[in-house]
Amino acid sequence: MVTVNKNYLKLQGNYLFSTIAKKVAAHQKENPEAEIIRLGIGDVTQPLAPAILKALHKAVEEMGNVETFRGYAPEQGYEFLRNTISEQDYRARGCEISPEELFISDGAKSDCGNIQEIFGTDNRVAVCDPVYPVYVDTNVMAGRTGNFNQERGNYDGLIYMPCTESGGFIPEIPREIPDLIYLCFPNNPTGTAITKPQLQEWVDYANRIGAVILYDAAYEAYISNPELPHSIYECDGATECAIEFRSFSKNAGFTGVRLGFTVVPKNLKRNGAGLWDLWERRQGTRFNGAPYLVQRAGEAVYTPEGRQELSAQVSYYMENARIIREGLEGAGFTVYGGIDAPYIWMKTPENMGSWEFFAYLLEKANVVGTPGEGFGACGEGYFRLTAFGDREKTKQAIERIRQIESIRK
Repeated sequence: MVTVNKNYLKLQGNYLFSTIAKKVAAHQKENPEAEIIRLGIGDVTQPLAPAILKALHKAVEEMGNVETFRGYAPEQGYEFLRNTISEQDYRARGCEISPEELFISDGAKSDCGNIQEIFGTDNRVAVCDPVYPVYVDTNVMAGRTGNFNQERGNYDGLIYMPCTESGGFIPEIPREIPDLIYLCFPNNPTGTAITKPQLQEWVDYANRIGAVILYDAAYEAYISNPELPHSIYECDGATECAIEFRSFSKNAGFTGVRLGFTVVPKNLKRNGAGLWDLWERRQGTRFNGAPYLVQRAGEAVYTPEGRQELSAQVSYYMENARIIREGLEGAGFTVYGGIDAPYIWMKTPENMGSWEFFAYLLEKANVVGTPGEGFGACGEGYFRLTAFGDREKTKQAIERIRQIESIRK
């Protein structure tokens, strides 16, 4: 008799953003004339930069010529892209990461979930709370957790590291000893960034206890403070304890193109096994490589033209973040983030629940955000807005929120 993976039955309903989409669709059906402004999901709105389009067109032409046609891509990625990333993202910052330690993929989301496959199911996993849901859900699917505790609002078996207002939304070293530690900075959803001394503490801790840090740096391009680290490998000893994930989605607008990479240092070993070897074996078995066209587009991100054009796009989104942050502060909200990250983390008014506030904004202002509770129990009472929207619609959304707040007060 066929059986199913019962760990999937532990998952709470739909994926967070699928649930939001269904609620928004229902509201639109009931209010067909409503103009809904979406500042919920972190999807980009600006088109691909000219330098990237030029590279894509050139690669398409190459695929139509027998001399330059490419079939299966190398599972680890083409050397032209890995060499460029190694030089410009790492060695330029003093990080000794070689091209051989880079694995090109179809996105950081996939890698953040897939990476857990190379670790035993008996590992204790530590996550921030609030947290990007993929870190939790993929470990639930793998069987590293118990059931969901409705009273606490989290899973048995996971180590939760509260990220609270009093601590600047930076997690503290947990009392329980973890084996795998997920960190994301600049952070999704809170929009906070971590200093190099703070990150060094985590690296030192992981090396001391033999843990592995799974570091999501998908938003490093939005760091404005020159003192903040862009990579965990800027910390001493990080190559002995950390795997880093990067994405082209938010820095280059590749959410619909799909490209990312994972860094696995060759001297990172546990239980006598090299994690590079395990990940290389996994990718060789289960991944056929990112498309040649997309990798050429990724290479264009690092050209002088690409860097200039994408810097302008990042500035566009961060101006949106300023508009949201200052507009909400002017309306009396308590707001965090939006300085070194494209997310704004706000307190809900008058102790409203985060899903209650979601419904309130949708009904009264036709504005969509993300309820903080969807990111974990410690997200209750908070709400996330994204700066990735269109400029005029972003302004309209904040004005709508300001208007309903003035009426409510």
